[in-house]
Parts: sequence; C-alpha cells; structure tokens
Amino acid sequence: MKTRPFKQVDVFTATPYLGNPLAVVLDGEGLSTEEMQHFAQWTNLSETTFVLPPTPGGLAAGADYRVRIFTPTTELPFAGHPTLGTCHAWLESSPKQQSQFLQECAVGLIKIQRHPQTHALAFAAPLLKRSTPNPELLTKIAQALGLQAQQIIAAQILDNGPAWFSLLLDSAETVLQLNPDHVQLKELGQKVGVAAIEQAEPATSLIARSNREARAFGARSTANQSTQAAPELEVRAFAAAVGVIEDPVTGSLNASLAQWLIADGHMPSAYTASQGINLGRAGRVHITQDEVGQVWVGGDVVTCISGTVAL
Repeated sequence: MKTRPFKQVDVFTATPYLGNPLAVVLDGEGLSTEEMQHFAQWTNLSETTFVLPPTPGGLAAGADYRVRIFTPTTELPFAGHPTLGTCHAWLESSPKQQSQFLQECAVGLIKIQRHPQTHALAFAAPLLKRSTPNPELLTKIAQALGLQAQQIIAAQILDNGPAWFSLLLDSAETVLQLNPDHVQLKELGQKVGVAAIEQAEPATSLIARSNREARAFGARSTANQSTQAAPELEVRAFAAAVGVIEDPVTGSLNASLAQWLIADGHMPSAYTASQGINLGRAGRVHITQDEVGQVWVGGDVVTCISGTVAL
C-alpha cells in the first residue's frame, strides 16, 4: 500500500454537510480498476474519484488532469458533482491562478470555469442525447414511483454519459412526497430523475415550506439559505440501479434537465435548482446558458476532510 493525499468534500453547498459528499484520492497512479472500485465500495458514498495525469491525447488537447469516477458498484463515464468536487480538491492541493480548466474523463474533455470573485466552479454540460421513452417502460416507472398519469407533464430519456429516465411533474409537492419502490426501480435497471417547476406560492405555502426546510436542515442551513436565490426547480434522483437509493445532489442530472427544459421552453436560461430536501440536505445547483447556447452547471464546494489514505 501507498500513502496518498485524500480529501472529502461537500458539493453544491456553501455549508459543510448539507450537499453531496465526494471522496477524492488525489494520486490514483498505480491503482488497478479493481482496487479503485473496492475503495469506492468501502467509502459507500455516491461517488469516489481518483486523480491521474492526462492521457497523451488528453495532454495534447490541453487537459489539466484526468479523473476516474466510481459509484459503490460501477465506474461512470461522467458525473457532475464529482467534476466540481474533484476540481476543487485538485486546486486546493495544487493552487492555480487561471480561471479555466480542462478535465479529462471517460466521456471526453470537460470545461470548468472559476468565478473570479466568488471562486465558485461551474462545468460545461456535455453533449446531450435525448429520446422519447417507450410507453410501456414509462408506465412501469410511474407505477414504481406511485405516480398517476395526470401528474406527469413530460418525459425524456436524457444521456450525457450517464443516462437518466427523466420526468417533469406537476408540482414541487408531488416531487417531495414521492416514496418510490426502489426494488422495482432496480429491477427495471433505470436511474430516474424527477423535477418540477416551483410555482409562485401564497404566503401560507411559503411559511409551510420554510418550516419544512427548517425541520430538514436545522438552523445552520436555513440561515444560509436566506442569502441565496430562491430555487425555481425541485429535483430528486433515484439510482438504485447503480447502488444509490437516492442521490443528494446530482450534477449530471441537473445538466441534462437544464438542456432539455431550457430548449423546450419550460425553464429560463438562468435558474437555481434545489435538491436533497428529503435527505436533510440543502443542495443548490446554479444553471446558466451563455450567449452561444452552452449550459453551465455550477455550485459551491467546501472541504470537510483533508489527510491521507493508505491504498
């Protein structure tokens, strides 16, 4: 075994322990795929990453580093919160002055930019492949989620590396009240993302929502939330198919949702998504589409653990 630099960071939150945790091994050289997968299974986080030098092709294209991304059960070609979290950890271990970076991963090269004042990171959403789901599969997914047909506004299969069976639902309350049959979702072999547009709420509903979030997050979170823009999209991600019952805050899903919902006129070119309420988290994902149509997915990252790991 070798002693390797290690960090555990929290992604899509400015307050530690309210986002999506990520384990980052900052020196993955010499580890086999099996050793990486075993360590990712041991951490039991939704994702664990390993930083490596770029491949010759990646280096020629300008990649700053390469990353391999693992869930407890499989390797992913791309994932959003590991992209931001790994870049944050890499920058802490090897500070850089520039504001743009290039990450190499199995899906290809991912552009990352750093805000000059806040230092928040955002990644360029990878190319999205969209398709209309099979009606029979849609019916089975709806049954596993406990949804009625009238609660589903639209459905798409969204693929930007990982594929998400994605549903736009009628209200944020519908999203938050879901109690899926995760065994059935796992048998269907589908990762499922659900979202709903936050509607303008009367004062009584706003008070109820505030109380619900206070119960979920506690005083630390609600104080932090008061300084943030109100979320405009509520999101949940169910991934029993890859060993994660519910992901706290999901960059890849939010990236593909943004490309779909903005293109089809459901959402504006800039908005904030909320994810993680049901898990006691306060995830905030900031979406912007630039003048050339590129969607950027950003959020805060904080370091919770710094040290070494024997691998």
